[in-house]
Amino acid sequence: MDPRTTAPTPATASERPLRVNVPLFAVAGAVTVANIYFPQPLLAAVARGLDVSERTAGLVASAAQIGYALGILLLVPLADTARLRRLTSVLLALTTTALLVAAAAPGVVTLTLATLALSTTTVLPQILTPVAAVLAGPGRQARAVGLVGLGLTLGSTLSRTVSGAVTDAGGSWRAAYVVAAVATAALLCVLPRRLPERLGARGRTSYARLLAGLPKLLAAHRALRVSALLGACVFAAFSVFWAVLAFHLAAPPLGYGPGMAGLFGVLTLPAALLSATAGPLTDRYGAPRVSAGGLGLAGLGLGVAGLVPHSAVGLVAAANLLVAGVSSCQVANQARIFGIGREVAARVNTVFMLATFGGGALGSLAGSWLYAEHGWSAALLAAGVFVAAGAIVVVRSGQAAPSCVPDVTREAGGIRPRIPQGES
Repeated sequence: MDPRTTAPTPATASERPLRVNVPLFAVAGAVTVANIYFPQPLLAAVARGLDVSERTAGLVASAAQIGYALGILLLVPLADTARLRRLTSVLLALTTTALLVAAAAPGVVTLTLATLALSTTTVLPQILTPVAAVLAGPGRQARAVGLVGLGLTLGSTLSRTVSGAVTDAGGSWRAAYVVAAVATAALLCVLPRRLPERLGARGRTSYARLLAGLPKLLAAHRALRVSALLGACVFAAFSVFWAVLAFHLAAPPLGYGPGMAGLFGVLTLPAALLSATAGPLTDRYGAPRVSAGGLGLAGLGLGVAGLVPHSAVGLVAAANLLVAGVSSCQVANQARIFGIGREVAARVNTVFMLATFGGGALGSLAGSWLYAEHGWSAALLAAGVFVAAGAIVVVRSGQAAPSCVPDVTREAGGIRPRIPQGES
């Protein structure tokens, strides 16, 4: 990598005191990340409305995860060198258009393709997170990342509630897509002007070289490898649960509609808010311990869901444990990778999130198939396997050992990674 393409310019430095509006970033992240999750409680309604099987409707959830992973790979790396205001405006406009196409989809094929498109362009949350960290500056980065992360957690959680309620009120799952399109379009009027023109230096590295350099980052930084694998495992388990929950709640003896499936978003709000403590806990005890604790909570939640599959109270408790555990792991993993250095912040986030949502796509697909073939218990067992795989990553990587020392050293004018001995 040519250092001339990543070093901050005087113009960039002058933009850093822009008084980054972290609450706005958190709201924007919540609105855009909701586009990935709000269809999940609607899958049973989509299956009925388009006259397809539940397994076929489950492809919509998988398309959302796959598209998000593609967008993270192809678009997020641009944030290190691109003009952020223009990039943000284009992504919001494309996402709004795809949402409107999905709302008018005549069949499941069109809906799936539109979902794939909109999830590819709705990657703004993974651009705003490193931007907030860099603009906040040393000493305030963890707080900024934590607040934006809380917005993402609330958006992914509450979107299920809103979409379920809108579907019940409007009488069709299509209404939820229209509401999402309006909310996304509204950001066009506010967000771009609150961003710096550029995050780093004017890009001299070609787009192809930006993408080609991603595997080198993964090979060079053990922290990134650990976080990527662990993120994939825990998010796969998370996606299994949420991809099949709507079907499980709609089936006898529960027999609930989309509104109840969406209500789980509100009922898991305590866990979403609790996840805000993961940042301070990571600062105090280190990412390894917080990751291990998050895995424990997620595993406990799946165990509860398996023991009391037809108890609404038990399922709510299980969902809270799962949300708290996965969110804690997410915060800890991102805290670990952003210590690598600001000049590659968007690209290391690309690698991490690509692995995470790749795991989510696998979880959604496996969960939908297993539920259709073998039921609730089989789907939960698959989720438990993913959590166990994450535990193996923790043990094999030595993460259980206490570590409170950041993986970076400060230098005048920026941050450089500190490579432990024995690592490349």
